[in-house]
Amino acid sequence: MQPLIDQGILAEGEMIPPNEAGGKPATKLWFSKDARPICAVLLLHDRVSACLVSLEGEVYAQHAADFPKNLKHPSDASRIISTCVEETIASGKPILGIGVGTIVTVSLGPFLDGLPLEAELHKRFGVTVCVDQDTRALLVGDRWFGQGRGRRNFASVHIGETLGGALYLDGHLYRGPAGAGGEIGHTTVDIKGRICQCGRRGCWETIASSKWLTDEAKVRRLPEPHSLDVSLLTLANHNVPGARKLLRDYAFNISVGLANPQQFMAPNFIVIHGDIVRGGNPILHLIQESFRELVFHRPGDEIALGYGDSECLAALRGVASLLLSESLNFVI
Repeated sequence: MQPLIDQGILAEGEMIPPNEAGGKPATKLWFSKDARPICAVLLLHDRVSACLVSLEGEVYAQHAADFPKNLKHPSDASRIISTCVEETIASGKPILGIGVGTIVTVSLGPFLDGLPLEAELHKRFGVTVCVDQDTRALLVGDRWFGQGRGRRNFASVHIGETLGGALYLDGHLYRGPAGAGGEIGHTTVDIKGRICQCGRRGCWETIASSKWLTDEAKVRRLPEPHSLDVSLLTLANHNVPGARKLLRDYAFNISVGLANPQQFMAPNFIVIHGDIVRGGNPILHLIQESFRELVFHRPGDEIALGYGDSECLAALRGVASLLLSESLNFVI
């Protein structure tokens, strides 16, 4: 630990007296208040967000930039990302490193495909850079600062234009070979279903994404089909024909996909992020009703769903934590 103290990452605290068996007194260690912050970056298909995160989780110096709709070249995306990082770190102290969470589904942001972001940011800023999936970043943010804190098993799932997830099993973040895993949106829920944007048929994403919801609202001729969960709730509460049925169908479709990781890996607690969170507790209760009917229940085995913190905030804290774990050589 001495090298981390010398680098100003950790600081010594109060002494802990030895127990009755004797031995040397111990010294508490925690992150130094003067430690360099981490620059956290979140890449979505339409924008980049960045901020500084202290080693205690405080978020500040936030900046964001939109990706132009006609953006095609990775070099242009790299320039926008680097500029956002520069603006974020300009007014602060030197940074410990850069953590990046990025979408996996590059069909929504093809300009990110093949972008050697880790190497480019390291070359430009001269610090350690860690790049990982945005859903894994969400999970780590939940693990350190959200509803996953203190749990040895849970899952984090993002539900929006795309669907993704990550698992925390027996005290560790699960990663498959070559970074695989988390593509829960492409688990098959209907072998005769619609063609997904990935080219396969019947993926969960074809029946539970926000695109499915807006498309289905048009088919069912509901007003304001471009509006998502909160507006749909309003329509249902005003007994607009078809609104309540669509709401229940959407909740059921979501629960179908959530039941799969529960049945197979039994995380027992699933934190939900994304557009669906805007619907609040009414939609969560509908999802829970269907979910309970789709999973096994064993005596003494509590299974629950919950909403996560602000998605952007959780992911930014998460990528900062991923970078920190790499810097400390600490396996999450």
